[in-house]
Amino acid sequence: MKKILIIIGFLALFISCADATKKKDKENTEVTEKPMIALVDFDTKAGDFVDKEVQIKGIVDHVCKHGGKKLLLVNDEGDVHVDSETRFDDALVGDEITVNGVVTEFRVDEAFILQKEEDHIQNHKEGKDSKEVYDEKMEHLQAYRDQMKEEKADHLSFYSLDYISHEVIKAIKTEEEHEEGDHDHDKEGDQKDKE
Repeated sequence: MKKILIIIGFLALFISCADATKKKDKENTEVTEKPMIALVDFDTKAGDFVDKEVQIKGIVDHVCKHGGKKLLLVNDEGDVHVDSETRFDDALVGDEITVNGVVTEFRVDEAFILQKEEDHIQNHKEGKDSKEVYDEKMEHLQAYRDQMKEEKADHLSFYSLDYISHEVIKAIKTEEEHEEGDHDHDKEGDQKDKE
């Protein structure tokens, strides 16, 4: 009998210690919510979140046809490019979603522009780019320079999101669902005609 009481005592002690450890771990665990950035504010606030996880919400306007690893999230106030290592489902187009991702920054500075100019000159010399394409690319690079000069900046920052996950908030109806809805509507009309 003494042995049973000792075993019960050790079990009670063990359970209470384990419970205290769980409570302590819970208290030490910080719950960090991912900030939600409105699309209208993304370009101005993204610089504060480079290499950090955030959430954005919008409508999938486009899934890249060349590999499907990029999508464009839009609303009436802005847009954000989302990049993924895996292919996005084309069925997301038109859906309103919340995306969790890490903000990335692409910088355009004078060194980048000079390198691109050299590449474009070389491509044009080798016949890879026509005169029109060459002129267009060079005008684009000049527009970067003009924007940096206007903003009195040594670089331009372009932000995007590296995809982690998403949640569909509102899915659009498929064509089949639209047709089913039309058939249901026809049945209701037929029923009213009979009455």
